Amino acid sequence: QAQLVESGGGLVKPGGSLRISCATSGFTFSSHAMNWVRQPPGKDLEWVSYISPDGTKTTYADSVKDRFTISRVNAKNTLYLQLNSLKPEDTAVYFCSTIITDTTYKGQGTQVTVSS
Repeated sequence: QAQLVESGGGLVKPGGSLRISCATSGFTFSSHAMNWVRQPPGKDLEWVSYISPDGTKTTYADSVKDRFTISRVNAKNTLYLQLNSLKPEDTAVYFCSTIITDTTYKGQGTQVTVSS
């Protein structure tokens, strides 16, 4: 059974930075593309970023492009998201997600709050 566990969230001031992580187990991490998605308070889930299985291809939502960086270390079965130049509108629960044989898996999420 695939397991994804996010960590590293917290409270940060506008303009600040944070790195969140997603530790995975129960599937062949290096063979699967990964995504970060987020859910702002009172709103629907929104896609944030994608990374290919080997890490060579990444894409970002326009709202986070040039501020966030997705990466992965396949040897550690871990996905990362570096969040820079944070804005109050980045406040959300952040989830890592993958699709394995047509089933979507995501973790319990980590809360990122951007506030002065």
